[in-house]
Amino acid sequence: MLSEKIGSNAGLVWTALQHGELNVKAIKKLTKLNEKDLNLALGWLAREGKVKFGESEGELVIKLT
Repeated sequence: MLSEKIGSNAGLVWTALQHGELNVKAIKKLTKLNEKDLNLALGWLAREGKVKFGESEGELVIKLT
């Protein structure tokens, strides 16, 4: 099921973010997710209130709440 895949990918992103705030490029590199799967995973985590989005030096950065 698609929702299982999204949840699993959200877990990968969650694990990557436990090391601290990261930009999208760094998360993609650590998780090896393509852009679509990464965006779905970030949406999942955002909907659950588990991540915060910000901007640093013109780049989108994400951190755990």
